[in-house]
Amino acid sequence: MAGNKVLALNLIDNRIFPVRGQKILLDSDLAALYGVEVRTLNQAIRRNQKRFPLDFVFRLTAQENAILRSQSVISISAHGGRRYLPNAFTEHGAIMAASVLNSPSAVEMSIFIVRAFVRQRETLAAHRKLAVKLTQLEQKLESHDKTIDGIIKAIRALMTPPEKPTRRIGFHAGPVSERKMLQAGKT
Repeated sequence: MAGNKVLALNLIDNRIFPVRGQKILLDSDLAALYGVEVRTLNQAIRRNQKRFPLDFVFRLTAQENAILRSQSVISISAHGGRRYLPNAFTEHGAIMAASVLNSPSAVEMSIFIVRAFVRQRETLAAHRKLAVKLTQLEQKLESHDKTIDGIIKAIRALMTPPEKPTRRIGFHAGPVSERKMLQAGKT
């Protein structure tokens, strides 16, 4: 039984797509999950329009449909296919559809759909936290790189000999000419 739940969650996860900044299920996928025909699902939605505001369900544009089709999300039927653009159900719309259909399989599957949406939200939140931590680490590395670069420059400065010879401290005899040495010896 637990294996069936995991399989159902994975099946739903693979059918949730980002559109207009929201995670959605297409009407064909939702109908398959609820065990009804697409036309039955869409008919129930039309009959209960007050329960489905635009943030619950919306019709895809031709461009969105083309993008999903190019990603092989929507099958292309050789026998005419769909005559209208598909509906996209958000998490709330998918749950509302289960209540409108009111079949035992729809109610049971709606629980899995909620869990799949929640799991995707948690995954997204974890990715955001990871991205923040990665940015912080990059900033720390940049400051460490600057510090290490400064240390290397200081070491190189210490390793190079000074350009001017250093002045000796104390009494020192300068170069003595040969004549002075001779005069000093005669006396």
